[in-house]
Amino acid sequence: MLDRLNALSADAAEAELLTCCASRRWAVEVAAGRPYAGRDELMGASAKALEGLGWADVLEALGGHPRIGERATGDEREARWSRGEQAGAVAGEDAVRRALVEGNRAYEERFGHVFLICATGKTAEEILADLRVRLGNDDGSERAVVRSELAAITALRLAKLIEGA
Repeated sequence: MLDRLNALSADAAEAELLTCCASRRWAVEVAAGRPYAGRDELMGASAKALEGLGWADVLEALGGHPRIGERATGDEREARWSRGEQAGAVAGEDAVRRALVEGNRAYEERFGHVFLICATGKTAEEILADLRVRLGNDDGSERAVVRSELAAITALRLAKLIEGA
């Protein structure tokens, strides 16, 4: 599927890449680096583009993510991926799910954006524990964590994109 991404027009490649990360700047930069000789080269270009994002670009990317514990709706690729990534978050006990809703609210009030975590393979309890710890972060520390989580999610989704998942 990497060959397919390499062969797309710039606009079509950007549209495909936006399903991995909702930052237009990231998608434009990664699309402009084509053709990629292999997965590692693509992943490296993605990581470099993510590192160069301004905070406004990161916030734009966060806009593509539902609150943790909320199921994305629709049949689009992004929504399907999000539902799979958050499977552990929605499978928790009612009390844990309620605590996630309350934690999301507190996080958004504290930091002004959605709580982002690479939820793949994590239980609702693990996610809630991470959320509670991160509520204690200062703004700078939390921004660094958000960037790290965004990078992890983007890498997973980019791998799915080129694998045709």
